[in-house]
Amino acid sequence: MTVPRLGRYAVDARDGRVGTVLGQVGTYVQLRPPGGGREWDCPPGGLRSATPGEVLRARVREVNAAGRLP
Repeated sequence: MTVPRLGRYAVDARDGRVGTVLGQVGTYVQLRPPGGGREWDCPPGGLRSATPGEVLRARVREVNAAGRLP
């Protein structure tokens, strides 16, 4: 399994969460939810590249999060 490059969207196949690839720490890949939030670790075997539809939804979430008032 090839790990998606840094900054790309990937899906944690264990639960369907979409995240941005932050890097690899030990045997895990670190992901962060679109728009920010707490990172999580995923084993490379539980990771897949995001589809174009999943990427679009993730980008919309990022834009919506950036536009929220404090």
